[in-house]
Amino acid sequence: MRIRLTAVLMIMAAGTAPTAGPGYTPGYDFTSLFNTDFVVLIGFLLFLAILFYFNVPSMLGGLLDGRARQIQAELAEARALREEALSILANYERKQRDVAAQSERIIAHARAEAIAEQASADLQASITRRLHAAEDRITNAEQSAVREVRDRAIEVAVAAAAQVIADQTSTADQNRLIDSAIADVEARLH
Repeated sequence: MRIRLTAVLMIMAAGTAPTAGPGYTPGYDFTSLFNTDFVVLIGFLLFLAILFYFNVPSMLGGLLDGRARQIQAELAEARALREEALSILANYERKQRDVAAQSERIIAHARAEAIAEQASADLQASITRRLHAAEDRITNAEQSAVREVRDRAIEVAVAAAAQVIADQTSTADQNRLIDSAIADVEARLH
């Protein structure tokens, strides 16, 4: 270390020449204490010597090395946190895909159930309509059968009555009954 200091002093002393310039007073050589450049050089060299004596460069180097190690540790921790965050993100993305797929299955199942329920309701409505239609047909058929039986019974009764009347009444009575029926029909129609 002292060798470095000596080398620095020699280089600085050899590099400056006594020339006219700022801080140089004619009549004094460069190594005179009246020369401000020389006094500044001595002060600077003393300052460097004190710095080297108290090991300031190695302390600064140690501080910088410590800070570098701290930064490297923080970077390593940041990398680890980043990797952990990426793994958590991948896990959540996988879970999100699973939940999305499950929700799609639930929706598809619900749609299928809704379609089945709708088909069941439609089938039930169709059965109900067909039952009502069949009941209406049966009722109509019953009414038609009753009408046919009644009409047939009336025809038979009229024929029987006509036969009985024809057998029991004379021709004059028959003509009078016909005229009476015609008059009755005319009165009802007009």
